[in-house]
Amino acid sequence: MWNKELEAAIEIGLKAKEKIMEIYNAGFDVEIKDDNSPVTLADKTADKMIREYLEELFPDYAFLTEESEDDLKRRKKDYVWIVDPVDGTKDFVAKDNEFTTNIALCYKHEIVVGVVIIPASDEYYYAVKGEGAFKVKGNQVTKIHVNDKLTDLTVLSSRFHNCPNELEVIEKHNDKIKFVEHFGSSIKACKIASGLAEISYRLSSGTKEWDTAAIQIIVEESGGIFVKPNGDRMTYNREDVYNREGYIIANRKENILL
Repeated sequence: MWNKELEAAIEIGLKAKEKIMEIYNAGFDVEIKDDNSPVTLADKTADKMIREYLEELFPDYAFLTEESEDDLKRRKKDYVWIVDPVDGTKDFVAKDNEFTTNIALCYKHEIVVGVVIIPASDEYYYAVKGEGAFKVKGNQVTKIHVNDKLTDLTVLSSRFHNCPNELEVIEKHNDKIKFVEHFGSSIKACKIASGLAEISYRLSSGTKEWDTAAIQIIVEESGGIFVKPNGDRMTYNREDVYNREGYIIANRKENILL
């Protein structure tokens, strides 16, 4: 049903990837935004590229993007593109290659298309509601699925955004959680969706809709769980774009450990 939107998101995401990597390899300045988060020319340039491309193809759709001013008129629209041009700007600045470009389409508060591109690699991931989740590496397309592990679990944590309550939860459940690995940005969710780990926690209010929209549908379409700590699913195109309660990603509902 949303194949045209998926194809457009992938096409412009891959075009933005080339510009992002050009800036990444050439060197760049870092600005600090009002919320104390970093921003670079790559964020701004990719945001503009993606928005202009999708706006031309889908002129009736609204936008919510990290680097554009939020127009709450989007709340009156059924379709909203939700975009994070460079998710993991701290990883981008650190040059650890673990940043992504996230493009999602929201329809009536539900994500129906999600694309996550890893610019520093030849990988990207995508999902469409009801059609499964996929990984593309080079020219190979693979349908992905979470694993079914319930013991000896691996938690994926951020390189830059760990908070004490997340560490406390991991320690509390050390009878089930045996390994902790660190990855940047949306790569954590994609690894869980691919069956390579089981849990990821973000138990703080620092993320926003554009951080989670694309990865939520990829996790869910791969058979995984993506919920707030109280167990509720997240909805989108909200007035308050902050994910105030945080979220938990897991391969199985039994592994929502708090």
